[in-house]
Amino acid sequence: MKSETALNCFKTYVMSKKATISSGIYLSIVLGVLLPHTAIAGTTDSLWSKTSCTSQFYNHAPPYLVKDSLKKNTTPICFHGFNVMYSGVSKTPFWSAEYLTPERLSQKIKRQDSFHEEDRVSSIYRSTLRDYKGSGYDRGHMSPNGDMPDELSQYDSFSLANMVPQAPKNNQEIWRMLEEATRGMVTKQKQDVYVVTGPIFAGQKIQTIGNGVFVPSVVFKAVYYPKTGVIGAYYAPNNNSLQVNVVSVCQIEALTGINIFPTLSEATKRKVYDLPESTADVKANRTPAYLSTDTKSNCAQEVTPEELTALKKQFTAPNRPSGEGDVVSKDATHSSLVLFLKRILMDLLEFFVKMMAKS
Repeated sequence: MKSETALNCFKTYVMSKKATISSGIYLSIVLGVLLPHTAIAGTTDSLWSKTSCTSQFYNHAPPYLVKDSLKKNTTPICFHGFNVMYSGVSKTPFWSAEYLTPERLSQKIKRQDSFHEEDRVSSIYRSTLRDYKGSGYDRGHMSPNGDMPDELSQYDSFSLANMVPQAPKNNQEIWRMLEEATRGMVTKQKQDVYVVTGPIFAGQKIQTIGNGVFVPSVVFKAVYYPKTGVIGAYYAPNNNSLQVNVVSVCQIEALTGINIFPTLSEATKRKVYDLPESTADVKANRTPAYLSTDTKSNCAQEVTPEELTALKKQFTAPNRPSGEGDVVSKDATHSSLVLFLKRILMDLLEFFVKMMAKS
């Protein structure tokens, strides 16, 4: 609707002003928009076409929904740069998983907000932009925009399938600082990290916004750094208190009914390290200290190899290799092309609208 309105305004402007644009000027405008996107599209193809969906998981093992009740109306989605298990019941992700490396985070791009509804989710289970409007809650990224190395992954990160209703101060302050601290650990200490982020719904009565979108009582971010063995999870109440605690992965598993890192041992998931809560806490040559072992929480039950194999097969995408390196589909990256053309159109419209404003 916004695109159509902008286009109609531009047509009206051209007709009323009897404006003419020479073919040379028009070509310059189009090339000015097309060429940068073409270069980015080529970079994107070379980046993600060589990366399997399951590479975002530790040992290619997706977080597993141990509670059968959680599996109702779920949609596994392989995005560029992260994966999501979306719930049609809560209309939020149960988890969003990503793999961060120094190389990935060395690629910086300008933020372009593009919040959008996810058309890979059935319309009856899909959260909408209207659900969040006037709710008092932010559209909170689970896998953050700041972790994305290119335009395709950045665009995907703004899908509402990667969002939960988040208290403004929680989202804009404490959660932002935790995301920055996680990136700081990767870039300053030159080590990879596997991250699983998601909501926790607690209590007898769950608050909702819009048409039934669940509001989390807590948000969590579980991290595992294989190089140093550092592991733990951030636990932040979804309010404006700015509170955050570092807990074990097992505690998060007990609260969510999800096996966060299915191939890690229970002994490893019980360990708690002194995870940084801001970039100021991250030192290049200082590994976070071991704090304790959680002996009280009930870790999630083990997942069988057969269950993991079946779940892995659900995370596929056109023209992306499987976990074993075989190409899943030779579809000519249709979804990437559609997105590419959408972004070109929006950039052209934005350019023309700015022209009208200056006239």
